[in-house]
Amino acid sequence: MEIEKTLANYIPDSACPTITKWINYYKPELKITKGRNTKLGDYRHPFKGAGHRISINHNLNKYAFLITLVHEFAHLVTWEKHKNSVKPHGEEWKEYFRKMMFPFLEMELFPKDVDKALLGYMLNPAASSCTDVDLQRILKQYDPLVHKKPTVEQVPLKGLFEFRKRIFRKEEQLRKRYKCTELATKRTYLFSPLAEVLIMEQP
Repeated sequence: MEIEKTLANYIPDSACPTITKWINYYKPELKITKGRNTKLGDYRHPFKGAGHRISINHNLNKYAFLITLVHEFAHLVTWEKHKNSVKPHGEEWKEYFRKMMFPFLEMELFPKDVDKALLGYMLNPAASSCTDVDLQRILKQYDPLVHKKPTVEQVPLKGLFEFRKRIFRKEEQLRKRYKCTELATKRTYLFSPLAEVLIMEQP
């Protein structure tokens, strides 16, 4: 019961009983971490006496948190079934992710736009849900105001922005990413359109 109460702070209430069953059965160490720019969650298989470990960013909205949590549990199940004999995001993981995600779709706990984008993503799940721009863009709409931050796609062309204490100029869009130049080094980097940044006032 205590686990369900804690989970209710992070995922939709109707999803709590199922996730609680998974936690009680597999007994992973579940850690809620600070926000990370490079990943939403993480899974570590048992090693040197430690059991399964899952970490999820604390600043995800309830829908993004649940999807990420299922993503990491699918890694856990893949390890339980296959150990290191299959690829981390191979067909086995994709199939477990679909099977484990489907009950939550049946609960109709997602808003319709998230539901539609998630179904599209599940056709061929990627290594991280944050690499699916369509799904992430829709999920971000449900972030609390306190966690909403500007993104690269909101920066005007030739505009400046700060990312990890470095200043960049947005140059042009190349397919799904934006070409940006770091002012200090003149080096070129490719940014996801949904990378969170600090937009700088233009001179």
